[in-house]
Amino acid sequence: MDDGTALAGTAAAPPQPATAIPGPKGLPLLGAGPQLVRDPLGTYQHAMETHGDLVRFVAGPPGRRIVLHALFAPDHARKVLAGTRGHTKQLPLYREIAAALGDGLLTSDGDDWRRQRRIIQPLFTRQRIAGSATVMAEEATRLLRGWEAASASGRPVELHRQLTGYTMRVLGRLLLGSDLDGTIAEVAAAFPVINRHTRRRVLAPLRAPRGWPTPANRRAIRARRSLDRIVDRIIQQRRDGRAPGGDDLLSRLLAARDPDTGQGLDDAEVRAQVLLFLLAGHETTASAITFTLHLLGHHPDAQQRVRDEVRRAVGARAPTAEDVARLVYTTRVVKEAIRLYPPAYGVGRRTSQDEVIGGFLLPAGSAVVVSTWAIHRHPRHWDRPGAFDPERFTPQREAARHPYAYLPFGAGPRACIGGSFALLEAVLATAMIVRAYRLQTPPGPVPLAAGITLRPAATVPCTLRSNPT
Repeated sequence: MDDGTALAGTAAAPPQPATAIPGPKGLPLLGAGPQLVRDPLGTYQHAMETHGDLVRFVAGPPGRRIVLHALFAPDHARKVLAGTRGHTKQLPLYREIAAALGDGLLTSDGDDWRRQRRIIQPLFTRQRIAGSATVMAEEATRLLRGWEAASASGRPVELHRQLTGYTMRVLGRLLLGSDLDGTIAEVAAAFPVINRHTRRRVLAPLRAPRGWPTPANRRAIRARRSLDRIVDRIIQQRRDGRAPGGDDLLSRLLAARDPDTGQGLDDAEVRAQVLLFLLAGHETTASAITFTLHLLGHHPDAQQRVRDEVRRAVGARAPTAEDVARLVYTTRVVKEAIRLYPPAYGVGRRTSQDEVIGGFLLPAGSAVVVSTWAIHRHPRHWDRPGAFDPERFTPQREAARHPYAYLPFGAGPRACIGGSFALLEAVLATAMIVRAYRLQTPPGPVPLAAGITLRPAATVPCTLRSNPT
């Protein structure tokens, strides 16, 4: 029996009407809309500190009001994420992502999601993920060679741009079986356009039809067509035999069959999966590595400890997936970085039936968001929540922590299917970069942009000094 069922059956704490849920008053005409648009992370954190673990936001003008329930407690997150019954993804965010990129595993619901998951899950076994480490290490070596001139001259590199190129090349080889160098600029330019357009449409009280020839719609359509051309060309080459398949994810997607029905994915479904994996796989991991290196640039002692561990566990060779078990402290550093800066900073759901959370009744149809950002800073679950402390992730402290207090990849049946892949890539890249260079980053936090994912809002410069071998 889960916590929500227990609460619902407790006579001493009867459900209260939804209007009793605390929340900010907001502005007379627009409610909390301006705060949520301008600074969703700070708004959620302040609401948690001021109003508690369940907060009701009302946003938008009269007649177009949106009511959103934000959840900040691990118990509440478990209630929403531990199962799919009673919670759907029928929210504007997921509808807009599906319209922009196709209805893939991230956005689908119900039987369609279960069918896609059955087909795709076998493609992400531990063995197959481990087999990706060779490509990750080869591309990291290529990245490091490209930094030699900057290191020699003392000129800073821009971490996020460089690491976006790195993760895109890794995905190009592993996902599509091809080097994306010829199209990487086109792909890298298209995703931010779609990201910004999707976020604006989600937050807008009034949305113009997607087919209207507004400047924003035209930019988004051009970006989507650019991505479709790239992916469709590769799919067609595989279908007609002009490009031989290999062990890349696209080949597996084309060959995969539902174990229950024998049905495969059609081309539109394959394209949707590829585009979503490209978006999620390159942008979130690039941000995670960027934030990790930025923090290590501020903490030279932790940086040296990573360097010593890599040299002791791996030496001068390229690390493998098996080495990650020995890169204990490096893994803790990455986990702490994505606690402080979770690329997937929130998870949305809609209730399909009345339910009780935290003693309050949420009617069927309520929009809820699990704020990963706020939960990762919850003072009841994290000592000094704003401080960088990799020792939070020792086995003893992890075992003592609430299982839903740390949600960088979501949780439950709809947890990110690529979470283990992303963590492996981030740990291996961090290990190789810190082994090769001493990093120094400017003081102060990184400005943040909260779009579909969390990413730096400005350049993240880093000065490099070569390490003696």
